[in-house]
Amino acid sequence: MFYEGRYSNTNLESKRVPDFVKLADAMGCVGLTCDRPEDVDAIIKKANAINDQPVVVDFRVFRDAMVWPMVAAGTSNDDIKIAREMAPDWDSQEL
Repeated sequence: MFYEGRYSNTNLESKRVPDFVKLADAMGCVGLTCDRPEDVDAIIKKANAINDQPVVVDFRVFRDAMVWPMVAAGTSNDDIKIAREMAPDWDSQEL
C-alpha cells in the first residue's frame, strides 16, 4: 500500500518486549492478551465487564497484517485511512 511493498516493522514474535500484561499489572491495571481473531469479541466483552480498574488489551496480529486505522508516514493525522482507499469524511454531520 505504501512504499511499493517495502515495509518497515519490528519483529516481536521471538520475544515480547514489553510484556503488556505484566506492565499493566505493575501499574494496577488488568492486562489481557488476544492472539486469535476468533477471540476478539470475548476479550472485548471481558474487558468491558471490568469496571473497577483500567484494562490494557494486547491485541497480537500477524506482522504483515494491515492494521486500521492507518496514517502513512509523512502525512498529517487528517489523512488517516480507516480501510484500504477509505478515509473519514470530516465534514459529515454523522461523525
